[in-house]
Amino acid sequence: MKPARIPQTVAAPVHWNELPWGEHYREALEQQLKPWLAKMYGFHLLKIGNLSAEIATESCAISHQVNVSLNGQHAQVKADPLHLPFAEKSVDACLLAHTLPWCSDPHGLLREADRVLIDDGWLILSGFNPISLMGLRKLVPILRRSPPYNSRMFTSTRQLDWLSLLNFEVMYYSGFQVIPWTRKGGVLLSTHFPALGCMQVIVARKRTIPLTLNPMKQKKSKAAIRQPVGATRQYRKP
Repeated sequence: MKPARIPQTVAAPVHWNELPWGEHYREALEQQLKPWLAKMYGFHLLKIGNLSAEIATESCAISHQVNVSLNGQHAQVKADPLHLPFAEKSVDACLLAHTLPWCSDPHGLLREADRVLIDDGWLILSGFNPISLMGLRKLVPILRRSPPYNSRMFTSTRQLDWLSLLNFEVMYYSGFQVIPWTRKGGVLLSTHFPALGCMQVIVARKRTIPLTLNPMKQKKSKAAIRQPVGATRQYRKP
C-alpha cells in the first residue's frame, strides 16, 4: 500500500476562489453538509484549515465555532493542525473541508482530530475524487503543478479504511459535482452516478468500546439443573 505520509507537500490554498470553479465546489459542499450540520449539537466546533473556515455552518446548533490554521485572515487560532492546542475529548465536532489533500500526514491529522473529539463526536471529511474528471485532469503534466491538481486525491475506500481503524462509524458518504465547471455540477449525473463526482464527503461519528467487560454469568451446576430451586420432593405413602 502506498504510504500516506510524505516528507513535504505544496502549500494549501487560502481561499476557495483560488481554485478553478472553487465557488461552485464550496456551494456544492455546503449543500451536502446542510442536513447533517442541523443534527449536530454540543459546545465546540473546530473548522480546521482555511477552506474549512469559509464553509457556511449557520445551520449547525453548535454556537462556539473556532477556525484553526497556520495562516489566513479567517484564522482565530493559529496552530499546526497536526498539533492542535486543545485538550483531549474537548470538541464536539471537527470539519476537515479539503484539509487532507494538502496535508503531509493525513493519518496524523485524523489521529489528532480523534484525540480532541469527545465520545460520539462528529467528524466531517471532504476532498477530491481521483476517479472522476478531476482525476483525469490531474494526469495532464501541465495541470499537475497548479491547484487543485497538485493536491493528493484519496479514494473513498481508502479514507473509510482509515476511519475504521480509528473506530469511527460512517454515517454518510457520497460523491457529487460530477461536472466541475457548472454550478450544480450536473444534477442528473450526480444523482445517478455519485461515484463519479469530482468531490466526495464523509460524515462519521467517534465510537468508543469500553475496556471493562461485563462479567460472565456463572454456569449452573448439574445438581441445580436436575433439582430446580424451590422444588419439593414427593414421598410415596407407606
